[in-house]
Amino acid sequence: MGFIFYAITQIAIAYYLYVQAPLYSKDRWLWAILGFIFGVFTLSIFLIQTNRKGLGWTILIVMILSSIAGILFLSLLVWAVFFSKG
Repeated sequence: MGFIFYAITQIAIAYYLYVQAPLYSKDRWLWAILGFIFGVFTLSIFLIQTNRKGLGWTILIVMILSSIAGILFLSLLVWAVFFSKG
């Protein structure tokens, strides 16, 4: 189920970038391929470059903070598993 949601999200981002890129004189295929591979990161960079900086920076900051929270959670989980008594 998670993979299907991930694939649909990546395809939706790629399609959005494919349609929007020519409106800002950008290469549609480049942005669509980057959007499919890197997803939300590419979308936020595209938004920043096309003068929608507020939304672009918000998405980028939320993505970075989510990544940091995930890394901290996994490291705490690994610490709890390996260093717990019992």
